[in-house]
Order: sequence, then structure tokens, then C-alpha cells
Amino acid sequence: MPAPFALGALRRFPDVEAPELTAVDAADRLLLYESRAARAAIAHGELVVIGDDYGALTLSAAAEGAQGIRVHQDPLLGERALAHNAAEFGLRDAFTSLPLGPELLRDAHVVLLRLPRALEALDDIAAMIAAHAAPDVSVFAGGRLKHMSLAMNDVLARSFARLDITHARQKSRVLIARAPLADTQARGPRCETYAFPGGPGDADAPTGAAGAAGAAGAASESITVCAYGGVFAGASIDIGTRLLLEHLPAKIDGGAGPAIDFACGTGVVAVWMALRNPELTVWASDQSAVAVASARATAEANGVAERVRVVRDDGLSLRESATASFIALNPPFHTGATVHTGLAARLFAEAARVLVPGGELWTVWNSHLPYRGQLERVVGPTRQVARNAKFTVTVSTRASRH
Repeated sequence: MPAPFALGALRRFPDVEAPELTAVDAADRLLLYESRAARAAIAHGELVVIGDDYGALTLSAAAEGAQGIRVHQDPLLGERALAHNAAEFGLRDAFTSLPLGPELLRDAHVVLLRLPRALEALDDIAAMIAAHAAPDVSVFAGGRLKHMSLAMNDVLARSFARLDITHARQKSRVLIARAPLADTQARGPRCETYAFPGGPGDADAPTGAAGAAGAAGAASESITVCAYGGVFAGASIDIGTRLLLEHLPAKIDGGAGPAIDFACGTGVVAVWMALRNPELTVWASDQSAVAVASARATAEANGVAERVRVVRDDGLSLRESATASFIALNPPFHTGATVHTGLAARLFAEAARVLVPGGELWTVWNSHLPYRGQLERVVGPTRQVARNAKFTVTVSTRASRH
């Protein structure tokens, strides 16, 4: 028998841990309460959990007897935290982690879903459930009231005929979707083509939607951005990334190895480097599954997929030390809805490890954040390249190793 399960004992490790950052909240507890009767009536392998931050939903269900649970978490750190917590409670064999797709959802009768904040992410997930789960599936979708909106009801109604709404409790609520619409199809990436930063045209506005892979215009003039729901900035080029692109060197020498787009998001920077440098190979990494899928779609749409390798990774753990001469980074500074600069500190340390002495880390960051000193200490001498009302671009040169 597994040890008694206590939600309060869950940890976020190996994600950032701090007193203000918790591994479980009231929305998790409400989801478990509202779904208890439905979970009790299903068989082995009929429960799916999506968006479980650190294992509260999966492990509570497992402790109550559920087996064969299929789980999808977008952040790799969430997967690893779930595995760590499961090992602590002797529940590792109760679940399997899978990508968001048919295998995750086939014949599922109950789905527990932490509502994503992005409506496009919810649309993608809901459509995938409706397309592949059992016809009698019940989807329990819960979140904190401050992150919910009436538009979520409309999004779920695109894929389900029935939607019930629970009473709010402890500033949380659960939406229960049933009766998946028979003609629902899984969504593909959303793509837009933009004037190429640094090239002709206005980079602020799309020049038109891009459809199939390879639909981008001439490499010297445009770039196509593809995004699945939930990836940062969607199918657009955010203003921080645009500032970085405007100041990156036109010619990049891979030197010791491929150039790296670290925390790549939709892969805009990786593709920019590949388009401008036809002989260059680029390594793009992100811990988000939806970012990795988006970056691969972006590379394919711009015809550089053979030179841009996109991987899902925590930091740069798949890269050996001192194997890169050039890294570009737009570091995240939110964990969920909480601002926390510890996220960037981990990435700076990883970049310093992977850079060769004399290698460069090009970083764009919100100007109010205290990153300049961290970059100086962790990576090496740092100079400002550009600054506007919101963002700063710096280049840090890896100091000699001792």
C-alpha cells in the first residue's frame, strides 16, 4: 500500500522553490472534489490528467486507487516534479507521461484539466479531447477565478455540446464539459508571415497568413512564425525579441558548435540566425512541449528545418560544457502567474557552462529587472547593446575558465 497521500507535502523540485511559490492550490482541491464520483466509476486506463502543475491531481487520484493514468504536462520541469513526488509517495507506477495527442486521450472517460490561461491553448486541448476521447467523456476543467473568463465557456462550446459550471469555492471554479461534438478536428499551428526584422517592410505587422509548410516569402524579406496555443507571444514577434533581432550580428560564426537559441519559444531567433547564415546550424531548446512543437513548425515553414534542431530540455542539459560560441536568450521571468527572477539565474548559469571562453551570450530582458549584475557575475563582462522604453539588449563574453 502507498504511504498516506498529503497534498501539503508536494514539492516543486526541480523547479524553482521559494516561500511564495506553492505546489498545490485551491483549484487542485476543487477539481479533485468535483470529479471524485466520476473517477470512482471508471476502469484502469480511463483517466487522463492535463496541466497538472506538480502532481496534485495525478497523485491524489492514484492514492485513491486510479491506475493507468495518462498525464500530459507542457513544462518539462512539471514532468520531473511529478516523477519526484511520485517516487516520494511510492506511486510511480500509477501513471504514464505522454505528449498531447491521440495516444494520450484515446478512450478516456474522465479528463482532469487545469485551465490554461491562453484561450488558444484551451481551444487546442479541448479539440484534441473531443476528437479522441470516449463519446461519454467528462472533462473537469478548473482554475483560479482571477485567471478565468467567460470566453473560456465559448471556447469549450466549440468542441462540446454540454457545459456545466460549478459554484465557486475558495476563489476557484470548475467547468464540466460533456458530449464532444462529432465533427471536431484537432487544431494545427497558427502561422503568420512578417516583414523580416532588419529587412524591407514593417516588422510590426503581418504580411499575410502562412498556410502550409514552406509558405514563407523570400528569406531576405520575411519570416513566418507558427504557434500552437499557449506558446509565448503566439504567432507574432514580441517587442523584446524584435529588439534582439534588430541588433544581433548579421553574420554569426558557430565556432565551437551550433549557435544556440536558448528558451526558444516559437523559434523566431533560431530561424532568423539560420536564414541570415546559410552555413550555420542552430540548436533551439525550450522546456515547453508546445514551444518545441511551435519552433519545429516555424523552422519547417521557413525551409530551414534541416539546419535547426529543436529539443525539449531543462536548461541546456543535453549540451556538453564549452561547446558553443554563440547563445541568444530571451529569458522568461514568470513561473505561472508569479514573477520570479530565479528562473533567469538558472538559465544564465547554464549558458555560462556551455559557452567556450570568449563565447558570447546575447540577452534581451525587461529593463527593470536586475540582470546586468547577474550576467557580469555568472557569465563575464557585459555591455549594453540597445535599450528602449521596456527592454535592454546586452552581450556577455564568457570569462576564461579557471
